Amino acid sequence: MSGKVLLEVNQLSTHFVTEERVVKAVDNISFKIHRGETLGIVGESGSGKSVTSLSLMRLVPQPPGKIVSGEVLLHHADGTPLDLLQLPESEMRKYRGNEMAMIFQEPMTSLNPVYTCGNQVVEAIRLHQGLSAEDAKRRTIELFAQVQLPDPERIFRAYPHQLSGGQKQRVMIAMAMSCNPSILIADEPTTALDVTVQKTILDLMADLKAKIDTSIVFITHDLGVIAEIADRVLVMYKGKIVEKGTVEEIFSRPQHPYTRGLLACRPPLDYRLRRLPVIEDFLEQKVDDNGMHAVQEKELDSRLLERIPANETAQRLVHLQEQKPLLEVEQLSTWFPAKKNFFGKALSYIKAVDEVSFSVYPGETLGLVGESGCGKTTLGRSILRLAPTRAGHVTYNGKALLELSDREMKDLRPEMQIIFQDPYSSLNPRLTIGQAILEPMEVHGLHGTQAQRKERVIELLKEVKLEPEHFNRYPHEFSGGQRQRVCIARALALNPKFIVCDESVSALDVSVQAQVLNLLVDLRQKYQLTYIFISHDLSVVKFISDRMIVMNKGKIEEMGTADEIYANPKSAYTKKLIDAIPRGEL
Repeated sequence: MSGKVLLEVNQLSTHFVTEERVVKAVDNISFKIHRGETLGIVGESGSGKSVTSLSLMRLVPQPPGKIVSGEVLLHHADGTPLDLLQLPESEMRKYRGNEMAMIFQEPMTSLNPVYTCGNQVVEAIRLHQGLSAEDAKRRTIELFAQVQLPDPERIFRAYPHQLSGGQKQRVMIAMAMSCNPSILIADEPTTALDVTVQKTILDLMADLKAKIDTSIVFITHDLGVIAEIADRVLVMYKGKIVEKGTVEEIFSRPQHPYTRGLLACRPPLDYRLRRLPVIEDFLEQKVDDNGMHAVQEKELDSRLLERIPANETAQRLVHLQEQKPLLEVEQLSTWFPAKKNFFGKALSYIKAVDEVSFSVYPGETLGLVGESGCGKTTLGRSILRLAPTRAGHVTYNGKALLELSDREMKDLRPEMQIIFQDPYSSLNPRLTIGQAILEPMEVHGLHGTQAQRKERVIELLKEVKLEPEHFNRYPHEFSGGQRQRVCIARALALNPKFIVCDESVSALDVSVQAQVLNLLVDLRQKYQLTYIFISHDLSVVKFISDRMIVMNKGKIEEMGTADEIYANPKSAYTKKLIDAIPRGEL
């Protein structure tokens, strides 16, 4: 390693004490960060990677969390180590921001909604550097330009809700870089961002690192992203470091079955698998005679990596298109007012969906892919009459949806369902998941008596790989992947024929994402479901879709089979989307 050791972590342990047990979120880990390097920390949700970063910054919420042991040694230029864990809080504040800065996973919750973006960065600069208000403002606008925000002066005056996800993340990067820290910790900074925005953020961080010679700790669940940016990698599993090495060593010669599982979970781009491998295919938990948990490698079943021949994919599509379309969309437009006059009359419009036409066949999965703002979510909602349309026709199973009365539409709703992007916000926190799945059955009077409905809910929980005893638990007691399974079960409760999956795996770990994608494929086959699958991730869309539509600025950029579009993209926009996908290659 070319640079000197900048930060040294020795036998760090952080525990969370609950009423039921002690959770060892970080369990006796040791590693070093060298000057000028990017250290990647990867693992699933719950592996301990984010708690590790909070421990380094001494930001672990207390209670229930507590750093129980270890050293975090910051090495000064002369090589003298300083243990950050031993500093009084007043002294530690001098090092946060100046020496170590952090970019949090969700910028909307990290930025104060009642202050402008510029004022929040100015505050950090004045606190740590003692500049005047005028000089701090000038420095902030320079930083906004440096992180490639459009119209920095406008962004300075804007509030967080007025910016896109990628723009908010850049504001957070500008704030973190404002004091030229020696170490920048980036905790899942690109999760749920479009692949093109993600690539821009990764390039930006690499560029800033080179300019100010900072070291980066980059935390993510996606090894594809790590290959793009990191020099060395730590792989974390259940609070421990199970493997460490250079990027080349981890990708070319992974030693631990968990690492091999993470590498295998992401959908391949050059061919199709029948099923995506998941972590459980590579390892299993064993409990010894002393009650201690241990990981044991499993022999991988070769059938799990079975590829679908190209001729089989083509034959399936021919068979699907021999049928009458289940859904026909003709010249559909959905516009939103962009500017209104004094009397509330619209002077200009945002054309979210602009004269879009296509068909979907029974049993088919049609992928909709594009950047945020391209209109794909609005299109899905417009088809289901969850967004007001301006013009066009939508025909479902011979019925003109846009001409139906509210009563007629309600009778048809059980057949047409939607799985939303954020499962937590689409579930009522006051209802148990059993009640949440039961409620639509009651509204539509399906599945007989209340006892029969409850029995159906239990069946659905098993169907989506949850346990019957989960019936009486609340949404906050589940992981993101489990909550998404609850939403899938709720959509299935009404025996639908057609489901819109709106970014339903975008914020999930790659391993959990693989489980949910496999589940959707199984359910499609079992219940003869038809999907419109919306995502910004072309690799995910390619795995699950028969055909694919690329959208840009409300219009269809191109349409065809997923394999054809990936192999031979016709538009520059589609090429840009494909080029932005992290390959996970060296």
